[in-house]
Amino acid sequence: MKKITTGLLILALSVMTTACSSEQKRNTAIGAGVGAVAGGVIGHQSGHAVEGAVIGAGVGAGAGYVLSDD
Repeated sequence: MKKITTGLLILALSVMTTACSSEQKRNTAIGAGVGAVAGGVIGHQSGHAVEGAVIGAGVGAGAGYVLSDD
């Protein structure tokens, strides 16, 4: 299940950043990093750090992309 989730996340990030400017790509990457850390910390509290990090990275990347001004 972890491999499928990680693969889907990578695919989604690739599709989201295909036609983006460099600033949107940077904001998406920053959002993914921050989301992964936050999700990992939150997931660790329930014993699911990896799943939390993967979900947090996806949510953070989406937020970084949407909130980008470009």
